[in-house]
Amino acid sequence: MKKDFILPDIGEGIVECELVDWLVKEGDRIVEDQPICDVMTDKALVQIPAVYNGVVSKLYYAKGDIAKVHAPLFEMIVDVAAGDAPVVAAPVAPVAVGGKVVEDFILPDIGEGIVECEVVDWLVKEGDIIAEDQPVCDVMTDKALVQIPAKHPGKVVKLYTAKGHIAKVHAPLFAIEMDVMLAGAAVSTHVSAPAAVQASSPVAAPVTAVVSVAASSLPAGHKALASPAVRRLARELSVDIHRVPGTGPKGRVFKQDVQAYVSGAAQAVTNTAALAVTRDTAPAVAASTSRRVEPIKGIKAAMARQMAESVSTIPHFTYCEEIDLTELIALRLSLKDGLAKQGVKLTMMPFFMKAMSLALNEFPILNSQVNADCTALTYFDEHNIGIAVDSKVGLLVPNVKDCQRKSIVEIAQDLTRLTDLAREGRVSPADLKGGTITISNIGAIGGTVATPIINKPEVAIVALGKVQQLPRFDSKGHVVARSIMQVSWSGDHRVIDGGTIARFTNLWKKYLEEPSAMLVAMR
Repeated sequence: MKKDFILPDIGEGIVECELVDWLVKEGDRIVEDQPICDVMTDKALVQIPAVYNGVVSKLYYAKGDIAKVHAPLFEMIVDVAAGDAPVVAAPVAPVAVGGKVVEDFILPDIGEGIVECEVVDWLVKEGDIIAEDQPVCDVMTDKALVQIPAKHPGKVVKLYTAKGHIAKVHAPLFAIEMDVMLAGAAVSTHVSAPAAVQASSPVAAPVTAVVSVAASSLPAGHKALASPAVRRLARELSVDIHRVPGTGPKGRVFKQDVQAYVSGAAQAVTNTAALAVTRDTAPAVAASTSRRVEPIKGIKAAMARQMAESVSTIPHFTYCEEIDLTELIALRLSLKDGLAKQGVKLTMMPFFMKAMSLALNEFPILNSQVNADCTALTYFDEHNIGIAVDSKVGLLVPNVKDCQRKSIVEIAQDLTRLTDLAREGRVSPADLKGGTITISNIGAIGGTVATPIINKPEVAIVALGKVQQLPRFDSKGHVVARSIMQVSWSGDHRVIDGGTIARFTNLWKKYLEEPSAMLVAMR
């Protein structure tokens, strides 16, 4: 039995992903839970497993393509024992009346693991005329307030769930009356579609003639984001939807974009001869350099958005200090080999994190988050300290949960697990969420001072410089070699002042320079 594998939810709010690599090929036999492919979201690299035994008959995407969540990923021939073939219920056909059809809008997936939600408010009422992508209602999950948009233009016939009631995911939310040609069902009026396409061929011809002119602004391999109705319109007009510049959010293509593309293409035909003459008469210019355009996507795109939002909304200030790590380095070396025999990799970072947690007990404002309009602060009892990791897929910031409750050895074990996963790009969403303050260990690569960007909505971040052997005076005035590290803090100046971060750093520095003081402060 042939069956499409539907790409499941792979993270909250994620609607598409890049197919990084296929781990099988067409014709391969696969078993349940066998890894099929690696996909990249804007948060992590995710491996997709099979849910049935069988044979892969078709791969719908090529390596590097963008795959859509809840869309078929590949086709397979499922092994079904005699008498075990599942019974598939026949779909209920929409009701068509006088060129109109009434269809149910099915509440889509609105988050990983979410099966129901509360209808907070209807933004339309029965009888209203709505447009494609118009917000219809607000629903509340256990994670966020989500706005549900319309898929098609039409008239709202019935609202199935009252305000304040619980709506089920994958169940009808409301009924909409729309034109038959927009409906998802196969209606008899569509039998004449080939004739309609043929009738529109005078338009289709000039469109084809100027594709290279109208679409020159779109990058190679561009994938259009559009609704089924818009894609159907493009097919009827013989337009390649992937060549149409979209004016909606994230480049979404609307019907008016397709129509404007057709109109613009027809106008461009009249200029084709002039363009050709210009090209023929223009002097030849030798190409002086070669260039390559690479799209920003996945983790890098997410980092770009996060950093841009942080610097544009948070007034940063930087505070630098130096810390003498001579005693702490000696302590680590004395413990390192013994812990290694127990399978524990002890670096300097667990000491930095534990000392920071102890200092946060005295300065909890650095472990807080400010709301969007800066009218309230939320303080966290949990010290979830993030560590920026330079992974093969871009910058990731997993965090060690509850550092205030953990020993240095426990922090070291968590840190080893997270950094190993992060460098492979396979950190789980749970490990990336919930951070309260961040450490960037840029000194592991090089450099002494930096101006780190705050990981919004946190209020502080510290960059650690490399450890250097530098001359310093001891208590007797003698010059001695000491292991010195520069640290650079960035703080949110809306809620943290210079004095607070200076006093916090002094306490953190004391714990690192005098490990015995850290030991006494532990609970």
